[in-house]
Amino acid sequence: MLQTATINFLKELKKNNHKPWFDLHRKKYEAAKADFAAFIQQVIDQHGKKDPGISGLLAKDCMFRINRDTRFSKDKSPYKTNFGASINKGGKKAWNTAGYYFHLEPGSCFTGGGIYMPEPEVLKKIRQEIDYNLPAFKKILSSKKFSGVYNGLNKNPEYLLSRVPKGFEADNPAAEYLKLKSYIAMAPLSNTDLTSKDLVKKTVAAFEALQPLIAFINQGVE
Repeated sequence: MLQTATINFLKELKKNNHKPWFDLHRKKYEAAKADFAAFIQQVIDQHGKKDPGISGLLAKDCMFRINRDTRFSKDKSPYKTNFGASINKGGKKAWNTAGYYFHLEPGSCFTGGGIYMPEPEVLKKIRQEIDYNLPAFKKILSSKKFSGVYNGLNKNPEYLLSRVPKGFEADNPAAEYLKLKSYIAMAPLSNTDLTSKDLVKKTVAAFEALQPLIAFINQGVE
């Protein structure tokens, strides 16, 4: 579970997203960050027993910085109003392999994972793997374990091509999946979930449901 103080810090930060306030409340930030890190470490340690690829990872190597990169953004708010962790065998910097993700943001929390906007050559390999092994891919998505947690893959328009990509026929049986630019699944979490003693258990169960998809994607790119 996460501490209520951690949730409250992020709520307060959203209302006071500027450096003077942050500096004044740095101790609260450090406490919230430590609380989140402890939670993520518990998840890694437990799920790592089933997925050796993440066994031995440290939470600090999976967590993203709270500072925003504002160089190319109209929004100059200096801080993110969330804590995020990418639990991947290569840590948070492993953009071209699939992994797990936890997003802590009051009112917009979720757990899940997959692979987000991979490089073109990696994306091409994933699409080829789906094309070659479509029955196995569909079996993963339709399994009771996966569908019981996730509502399919995220098909947000920003992750979707309007046409089947070059190199594949328009009537390819896998067309709906080949058009994706990211392969991710997300399960929302309520604010009540965050402070529940079952949060670690629920997150690990969500990661277990996602593990076959992670393995399928990584089989294609490695």
